[in-house]
Amino acid sequence: MATKDFAVRTEPHVANLGALGELHFVPEVFGDEFLDGYSRIQEAQALIGGEQDLTKMDPTALRDVYSSMRSFLGRLMTPESAERFLRFEVIKGGKTVDHFRSREDADAKAAELGGTARVEDKSLRLPDRVLVELLEWTTELYGGGNDRPTTPSSGSSRASRRAGTPGKGSSPSKGSTRTAGRSAR
Repeated sequence: MATKDFAVRTEPHVANLGALGELHFVPEVFGDEFLDGYSRIQEAQALIGGEQDLTKMDPTALRDVYSSMRSFLGRLMTPESAERFLRFEVIKGGKTVDHFRSREDADAKAAELGGTARVEDKSLRLPDRVLVELLEWTTELYGGGNDRPTTPSSGSSRASRRAGTPGKGSSPSKGSTRTAGRSAR
């Protein structure tokens, strides 16, 4: 009988933000949860069409990209960190009535309360470059270390067959070694 041991993380990943404290990320995620969130980011990024100059981007599309990034990261955090990272407070009569992790939920609650109810974004503010670094880091942590999450590629084509026929002779290069002055390709 064959036995294989698998390492499963049980301790949270920690992002140290210096004076702003730490954000804790869940030890492991299920692939579909990760991929669903990541695909939302890609959809939002597609709306800005690869434009690099912020002055030429549609502000609404750019807001959607940042919102999807923050939402994605918040879903990967432990509840305590997510509460700090994404916090939208519903205020009525000068008092906090409720708080939510999504602007949409907070807006819905404020509309339900009517009148002077409003939403204040009390989320942890981070520079854009730090958000991008957090996104890259979590993609590496949960996505298998690649630039993007790993997915089964059942739609990929098969490798091409090698041209010609396999030879029967030996190759003189099999026994050669690198020498000074030659670079490996």
